[in-house]
Amino acid sequence: MSISSSMVRNIRKTLKIFPHVRRIDTLSAEYPAYTNYLYMSYHAYRHDIDYEGDGRSVVVLGSGVYRIGSSVEFDWCCVNTLKVLHSEGYRSIMINCNPETVSTDFDECERLYFEELTLERVLDILELETPKGTIVSMGGQISNNLAFPLHQNKQRILGSLATSVDEVEDRYKFSKALDILGIEQPMWKEFSKMNDIQTFIREVGYPILIRPSYVLSGSGMNVIFNVEELRYFFDKLETSEHSVVISKFIENAKEIELDAVAHKGDLIYHAVSEHIEFAGLHSGDATLVYPPQNIYLSTFQEIERISKQIAQYFHISGPFNIQFISKNNRIQVIECNLRASRSFPFISKVSGFNMIRLATEVMLGKLTNPCGIFFSFNYIGVKVSYFSFSRLPGTDPVLGVDMVSTGEVGCLGNNFYECLIKAMLSAGFSVPVKHLLISGEISSLKEDFINTIKLLVYKGYKLFSTEEIYPFLMDYGLTSKLLSWPGVHHFPNVFDYLRKKKIYFIINIPHNKYSEIDNNYTLRRSAVDFNIPLLTNTSLAKAFIRAFCKEELTIAEWKSYLTV
Repeated sequence: MSISSSMVRNIRKTLKIFPHVRRIDTLSAEYPAYTNYLYMSYHAYRHDIDYEGDGRSVVVLGSGVYRIGSSVEFDWCCVNTLKVLHSEGYRSIMINCNPETVSTDFDECERLYFEELTLERVLDILELETPKGTIVSMGGQISNNLAFPLHQNKQRILGSLATSVDEVEDRYKFSKALDILGIEQPMWKEFSKMNDIQTFIREVGYPILIRPSYVLSGSGMNVIFNVEELRYFFDKLETSEHSVVISKFIENAKEIELDAVAHKGDLIYHAVSEHIEFAGLHSGDATLVYPPQNIYLSTFQEIERISKQIAQYFHISGPFNIQFISKNNRIQVIECNLRASRSFPFISKVSGFNMIRLATEVMLGKLTNPCGIFFSFNYIGVKVSYFSFSRLPGTDPVLGVDMVSTGEVGCLGNNFYECLIKAMLSAGFSVPVKHLLISGEISSLKEDFINTIKLLVYKGYKLFSTEEIYPFLMDYGLTSKLLSWPGVHHFPNVFDYLRKKKIYFIINIPHNKYSEIDNNYTLRRSAVDFNIPLLTNTSLAKAFIRAFCKEELTIAEWKSYLTV
């Protein structure tokens, strides 16, 4: 028998089976505990608190359990939202089941429910609180996914309309909306059967991006380079509840992000930042630069024009984020989220303008004058991601469309290279002393990267290379010491050099050739296991090399940047 969760809930309520609210006993029953730590229980006959029912409460949904992609940055957004609610005279209510986040500290809100972010449990709490409304746009994708189901259950969502959230998060609906608006995007199509894809691929060619709707941290998304990969990943996705959308993946394109706040469809504040890496890397893992350093004025203007169109069409009120790609100064939209993004805290801290405060005031109905865009500072901010591959034995330390970072470091500097090297050092990288190994995909080593390698030689670094890179470097007059692959029992062997710590830094560009996959994986994994700095992206490697070859670090107090 097929029965939905909503039907089960209705049956439970008809039978008068209701959970009651209990306080968490923080005093081991030695004294009465009057904390704001709450939980729901069916093993109780009354509530431990009294509900005012005055409509002065606002509920904030947190970022959920601790997992990659759903905490840290969104927790900062939730905490700042709670602070605004308090300052505006509202009773702040937090629902979050992660005790490690700041939003679950006892003094951040007036009532805190340690509960899972499921529709049933959130509805139980909302029916007791009878709030002015619920904010779902600060806790990331988990809380944002509840916008439309809560709306269907007649709960008021503060900020953008729940129907707009659904239209934007559903990749098929959003792509149709962009077509209506005449906004460029990579060619796309929705599919339900494998056989229907071939015509589309013959038209656009590989690589392609395959993804379901309502993704969390890039889960389920994959870049596909051949028909074998397509069959494998499509079989995994075609049972998805939502649409499967396939779009053309544009290689060697710059990715640009817009974080913004809108009020009833009008754009009142926006900030543009750029990724160092080419598009194809999850934004949570990418190295972010703000203000952007390599974007044309015409690109800024086009991004602003498109963003205003999207804000108007979806009647956005509150925070939102749009991801763009730019190639040959042609701007296309990748996706949009009607919620705070992972870069909101970084942008707010670098600029000194709290975007979450503005967004919360808008969602509470407080009219705000347009703020525009601010570049009234002459320093640079760079955000570098932190990874925990050393604690995940056997994992391949290669970045892609799935988010894998477990933290981030943000630094300020007087110029881009100074700021980048500070951030890289803070994230655990080290400047190589003398020996570097270069290996991987030859086609990724463009002319400008060769010039970067020449800079290394000029600075006195000794180069090592594997068999596919060695002749390539020789063609450019660059001398390197040839090392055999880990699986080849020839000396000198790259594994022996890694084990003996004769190599101080590794650049390994991921290879799509099946004959090289095992060797490259072994090399990357060995770098992690022997604690040798590793970069797998040519754009970031090029920037980092130029930074430590050219830049002298200056140490300054945080307040010295804020007063410039």
